[in-house]
Amino acid sequence: MMARASGRRSLAGALAVLLTLDAATAARPFTDAAGRTVELPDRIERVLAAGPPAAVLLYTLAPDSMAGWVSAFRPEALPYLEPRSRTLPAYGRLTGRGGTANVEGVLAARPDLIVDSGSLGPTFASLADRVQAQTGIPYILLDGSFARMPETYRQLGAALGRQDAADALAASVAALTGAVAKAVGSVPEDKRPRVYYARGPRGLETGFAGSINTELLEAAGGRNVAQGGDGRLGAVSPEQILAWNPEVIVTLDPAFAAAVRSDPLWRDVRAVQTGRIYVAPLQPFPWFDAPPGVNRVIGLRWLAGLLHPDLFPQPMTEVVRDFYHRFYHVDLDAAQAAALLDPAASGTRPGAPR
Repeated sequence: MMARASGRRSLAGALAVLLTLDAATAARPFTDAAGRTVELPDRIERVLAAGPPAAVLLYTLAPDSMAGWVSAFRPEALPYLEPRSRTLPAYGRLTGRGGTANVEGVLAARPDLIVDSGSLGPTFASLADRVQAQTGIPYILLDGSFARMPETYRQLGAALGRQDAADALAASVAALTGAVAKAVGSVPEDKRPRVYYARGPRGLETGFAGSINTELLEAAGGRNVAQGGDGRLGAVSPEQILAWNPEVIVTLDPAFAAAVRSDPLWRDVRAVQTGRIYVAPLQPFPWFDAPPGVNRVIGLRWLAGLLHPDLFPQPMTEVVRDFYHRFYHVDLDAAQAAALLDPAASGTRPGAPR
């Protein structure tokens, strides 16, 4: 009798182990934004971001799930991140220009899921399929376009099992972008400022109209002077900029903004003559670009307020504090929020390398 009872207990224990293993390895189908069907584990605890836009997206929704950052942060960025995230390792990027991560690095991070956010073209789908096949780790692609951010949040929430939190962030994005669109929608096209986005230390690279890097210009009620170029990034000459003669210049580089005011090559540009050179805040992620992720949501409100100050009476520091609480999980005081709006005060370079 005792032997039979012991055998029954052993069998029951073995079945319990098998059921536990089955539950741990249970999978569910998920269709990503590129139309790929990926089998996801029911329980996702560690997530690896394939590139900078995905890292920002993941941080805003589920910082506790992050396996690490794509690149290391500079010290000036750390106060603008929640404490645990400040000490996460950097493992490199899988996608985009200058990819540095490899299969061994991915496996060492032990993720349950890899997430990318950006272009949905065949090149990125092929990379996702290849990495997934090599590592056995599910890899999903999400739409990184500015207009699709609410839907991207909802999709990520479904993948991670965090739908309520994702829906709340999606609603916040829709409310902010909708309010800006409604306000600037009343401005006639010919009354919208003509804007040049100056990239690089000399300001001679830009995003042409249609580029993901300049989506904010039109959304904020401006007109991108860099037409043509098939929606890409590209180099331009000082002569071309002078011919465009923008009324506003936007940059991520405080050093360029300071130098251009006295540079003879730029002195005849209207934006320089009127002093309308705006440096996007940088911490912990630049507000305008680099990466072109959800960090641009606060940048939209910032730029729209600069281009059309009469339409946005709410103090920008209030907007900043609310956004950083909701999306970046930090509570800023008024002085910290004001410092962010002055890139020279909060650090002269982006928090994380681009």
